[in-house]
Amino acid sequence: MASADSPAAQMAQALVDFSVQGAFPEDTVSSLSIDAESLPAAIKALADAKAKLQAEIHAINEETADDVRSWQANAQSVQDDILRSKALATEIIKASEAPVVSGRAVDEIEAKADFLIRELNYNAQVKETLKGIRTVNQTLDEVEQARDERRILDALHLLEKSWKQLDTVGVNRSCRAVKLLDIRAFELKSDVHEVFEHVWNALIHVDTEKQRVSISSSREDESMSLEDAVIGLRAYKEVDQRMSRLWQDINQAILLPRMDITKDKLPGVHTQDSILELRGSTNKSIHSLFADLEQVFSYLVQRLPPDLIETISSTLLPETIHKITSVWLDSAVPSSLQDMDQFQEVIGAARGFCTRLTVLGFTNLGGLQEWTENAPKVWLSKCREAALDLVRIKLAQGLGAPKRVEKVEKQMVSKSEGQQLVANGATASADDHGWDAWDDGEQAAPEETADVGTEETPAGDDDGTDAWGWGEEEAAAEAPNEEAKEVPQEESKPDDEDDPSEAWGWGDEANTDDADTLEKAAAPPVEPQTRELVLKETYSISSLPQPVLDLIFAIVEDGAALTQDSYAGSPVAAQAAGLFSLPTLALAIFRAVSPHYYAPGIGGNMYLYNDSAYLAEQLSEFAAAWKTRDDISARAQNMLRLDNDIKSLQSFANRAYTNELAIQKTVLRDLLGGEQNLLHQPDTPTSVSSATARVRALATAWEDILARSVWQQAVGSLVDAVAAKMIADVTDLPSIGQDEAYNIAKLIASVEEALDELFLPSRLHGTTREEGEVPVTAQFAGNWLRLKYLSEVLQSNLRDVRFLWVEGELSLYFTAEEVVDLVKVSFEDNVRTREVIREIRGNARPLGE
Repeated sequence: MASADSPAAQMAQALVDFSVQGAFPEDTVSSLSIDAESLPAAIKALADAKAKLQAEIHAINEETADDVRSWQANAQSVQDDILRSKALATEIIKASEAPVVSGRAVDEIEAKADFLIRELNYNAQVKETLKGIRTVNQTLDEVEQARDERRILDALHLLEKSWKQLDTVGVNRSCRAVKLLDIRAFELKSDVHEVFEHVWNALIHVDTEKQRVSISSSREDESMSLEDAVIGLRAYKEVDQRMSRLWQDINQAILLPRMDITKDKLPGVHTQDSILELRGSTNKSIHSLFADLEQVFSYLVQRLPPDLIETISSTLLPETIHKITSVWLDSAVPSSLQDMDQFQEVIGAARGFCTRLTVLGFTNLGGLQEWTENAPKVWLSKCREAALDLVRIKLAQGLGAPKRVEKVEKQMVSKSEGQQLVANGATASADDHGWDAWDDGEQAAPEETADVGTEETPAGDDDGTDAWGWGEEEAAAEAPNEEAKEVPQEESKPDDEDDPSEAWGWGDEANTDDADTLEKAAAPPVEPQTRELVLKETYSISSLPQPVLDLIFAIVEDGAALTQDSYAGSPVAAQAAGLFSLPTLALAIFRAVSPHYYAPGIGGNMYLYNDSAYLAEQLSEFAAAWKTRDDISARAQNMLRLDNDIKSLQSFANRAYTNELAIQKTVLRDLLGGEQNLLHQPDTPTSVSSATARVRALATAWEDILARSVWQQAVGSLVDAVAAKMIADVTDLPSIGQDEAYNIAKLIASVEEALDELFLPSRLHGTTREEGEVPVTAQFAGNWLRLKYLSEVLQSNLRDVRFLWVEGELSLYFTAEEVVDLVKVSFEDNVRTREVIREIRGNARPLGE
């Protein structure tokens, strides 16, 4: 068999092409010599082509046999109609030659004439329809030829022409012939689209793996240019779809790898002729990013038609702009005044990039332009976010290691007041528990009248309003008083001991000379001499306040710096006022989030109380020192306003304290029976033991956290709650027998024994325990002596009860009716009982208080 490249095969193929398609052979083939050996191959090739054509014709005949038969039947019907029409015409002629024609015959003749006219019109319509179908079919043949020759635009124009011609065919679309033409036109459109797809991919190719983009305006082996392709896109209504896909491919191949800020090394953008690719490496600066992006957009402008550039600007560019601003530019924004010079360079680079894109013809740059215009506000927002994030992060890291801090308060006291304070155990500034120097108000300075031993208002159940700051007036009754503390009265010292006033340095100037004494006695009275008394107290704070303070101090220092002349030309100079507002936000988020992180820890709420109070104290001192600084401007001095924040912190600290006490009191009340009577519990001693054990455990946990005076008040409040619950449950009993009274007194004695140890003077002052110490529990728990006297009443007879009321101090802690009720439930109703009751009621205030 001859090969396909042999002269015989080439000549045979040339004969077949000429016979089938009418194509003339090329010169190389027509110049071949014909010999006897080449004729059989040519004859065989022609025979094969003939067989193939016959097979195709047979297949077409098989496919169109029904249509042909239908058309033959229709043609035969038309032929029969024509023959009938001729016969009818002959009859009409004959009838017209007849001398007499009736009216009925005339009507029949007219009806036949109308029928013939309609038939002729129908035949004319059929003829025109067949011509239209033939025209459409010929146009589709031209479309097919243009498709084969890859003349896409010609094919599209011809397709559009065929659709118009098909619309002019006066036949319904349901007609089989028209339907077949419509199907053929649709298939040709799909075929043309496949060719268009091939040409488009040949002109525009994106290799995401190699990170390369190739865009050519035309190619030698393709008849369609890129501008022609845009026309094709419009014809198929695929402009947005194609450009979206192209932009996604460029984004995957070039932009995303170049703009991935999380990578340590980034590739650089390079262009050469029609190739855009990533290679090498570059730094992560904004300037290099804008330079590479400018190459990308310049490449697209040079390679793509202007219509496609408009599509990129309107629908695709905003995504890239958003990534530039939200990732690269926002990450370059400093959270303080540090690196401000670099930030100004970033702003200038962003503005220059906007200008270059505008020159290239891109629009819709609003996001980038807005960022450059609002860069100072962006910087302030970054400062705000950084401040809030720092507070959240520090809180999430936990309380950390506790730290002991000292609270110092200075008071001006007179000589007599100082002598009394020394006599009562007050210490100088070297004493760690100087706050305990204050007495119960009778011996304190006139302005120090608060008394932590005063009975506190019981805190109600937490109804959630404390989170909003409501009820702060009620919380003040429970809040610890740190301005005056009640301490036990120490015994007077012997006369031969030194005068206590010598500890304060008073009297050193005294002269024992009699003349001086007489002279001083004769001198007019002078104002009392006063000295400054420094009182100190230590307590524990967590590791959280210091980072918050450092943050606030750094923020306001930056705000003060912006008011200086050195920052007058800075773009963020106008944001000084915004910086001074950030401490309020930082403290607000601290108050909002901190309860969640403090509460789980042991003594967490008390740490929260201490931390908040410490923050308020340090901010108050900082604000006071700020007003006296001479290295900042007067504007900066006036812009710092922390008074409201300090008050909010103090209120927040008090709420944390009162909430913790309210929670613990609720727990104690539940341990003591809750709403039920303690004495009706199945195991009353165990309930009492659990309550006292919890008080002691809390006292131990809080001892290393709270300041001594606050600890006394907090633990005293819990002890008072236990005493109040027991007193209320005893007084609610309908009757008390002798054995029951003994058991109640025994329970009260166990409570006294367990809780009095917390308030021994040695423990309160941190000294060695001594024999015979008298607890001072009553100074911090208002119901403590009521509980003690209740125990005395339960263990007394009528005579003793009368004595306690008339001559004792029972009337200081119970009213007459309360004592009468105790007598009624404890003793039988007889003459002696009624007499004692009358005497108690008749002498309601035996001590005359």
